[in-house]
Amino acid sequence: MAKQLLSFHHLLLVVFLLSVAAKGVHCFQEKKYYNLLSLQWQQHQSGELSSCLSQKSRSVKGATILEMKHRAYCSGKITNWNKKQQKLLALDVLHVKYLQSRIKTLHSVNKNGVSDTQIPLTSGIKLETLNYIVTVEVGGRKMTVIVDTGSDLTWVQCQPCKLCYNQQDPLFNPSVSPSYKQILCNSSTCKSLEVATGNSGVCGANPPTCNYYVIYGDGSYSRGELARESLNLGTTAVKDFVFGCGRNNRGLFGGASGLLGFGRSDISLVSQTSSIFGGLFSYCLPSTEAGASGSLILGRNYSVYRNSTPFSYTRMIPNPQLTTFYFLNLTSISIGGVALQDPGFGKFPGILIDSGTVISRLPPGIYRALKAEFSKQFSEYPSAPGYSILDTCYNLSSYEEVNVPIMKFQFEGNSALQVDVRGMFYFVKSDASQVCLALASLSFEDEIAIIGNYQQRNQRVIYDTKESKVGFAAETCSSM
Repeated sequence: MAKQLLSFHHLLLVVFLLSVAAKGVHCFQEKKYYNLLSLQWQQHQSGELSSCLSQKSRSVKGATILEMKHRAYCSGKITNWNKKQQKLLALDVLHVKYLQSRIKTLHSVNKNGVSDTQIPLTSGIKLETLNYIVTVEVGGRKMTVIVDTGSDLTWVQCQPCKLCYNQQDPLFNPSVSPSYKQILCNSSTCKSLEVATGNSGVCGANPPTCNYYVIYGDGSYSRGELARESLNLGTTAVKDFVFGCGRNNRGLFGGASGLLGFGRSDISLVSQTSSIFGGLFSYCLPSTEAGASGSLILGRNYSVYRNSTPFSYTRMIPNPQLTTFYFLNLTSISIGGVALQDPGFGKFPGILIDSGTVISRLPPGIYRALKAEFSKQFSEYPSAPGYSILDTCYNLSSYEEVNVPIMKFQFEGNSALQVDVRGMFYFVKSDASQVCLALASLSFEDEIAIIGNYQQRNQRVIYDTKESKVGFAAETCSSM
């Protein structure tokens, strides 16, 4: 079985390599080596962490690169990592429930194209789980915003604010920006909201501005006016960018100023910057140890990917009723080189890849097969009680080295995502006495499967909306 050796001791590693070499070259080629437990201690340390607000950016010909960080671990003071991990997992459960509900709602659009929901802007996202952030400039003001591939509208909190949650940046003040322009409700831009959502923008009074209202599954929301403003992504300027100026906002958004929407509708950042970046973007999501950062790249200059392995591409699956989301055709999963034998891979209508979901969700039948094979290959370690949606857990507190089977997601077109070891386990407890496999089962076979951001760590994931394909390449995310 293909395994990854995680060890503190170089001597033990050398001995193991010699033993592997004696067994044959093929086994050696399928192994990787990580220091899992030392990483785990780094990501659970307490104290003041670095701020997310002073992030780097740079531009090269044909591309803009923004530093990307994990919001939960780069600002504020974390005094109890165990509770933090448990809270994030509980919120992820709520997020996925709402996402499934939102998808079912979009499927229920009637023949006239009018949805039975009263939510005027699509999102499908619960913001507490949107952990990855970048810094941009809106009207010349720095704003730290959450990156979301499952949303379309970009919005930030604005003055005057009827109700605003606490954020680390000053609120955006449109009255002092000469480039700020309100969008009227009878404009084509306001009416374009109906194309993405089945509902038109709401008209305000005196002046008749185009108002938006985004509501999330837990009651979190943002409402305000639709407007145009200059947006700077690094040194790249985007004029007359359509965004939401939030006057009434409530929810678990952390200290972020708002949301950056990377969905596929006409109002998303990807569509609005298509003439500049060619509809292509990518990210490398860092793991959660203190100080870790990744990058968000926009544009078609492939020379910026010199730190990545070659990309393997798979096509995006079109879904006329769920046009804002990114769907892929998952054909199989292998554990330690053993492919799961389950007929369910050919039955479900694609898997959603999402930067907002934390833990990947699989159809019950496929998850049972995965759990059985992983448990078989990891049987030398003592089990631990499950936690929340995670039911494959172990007590690793007595171990310095752990042999972990390699996990691969296979997609149409012979494309593969090899899960980094940092995306394999969820540490419920900081002493490693409750470490769980970071995947979970959906409740029903007909629900939409999801690849969460945990399994995307230390991978360069590239989205080419013009060619309608997604690519994967191994990359160790690091600061710029």
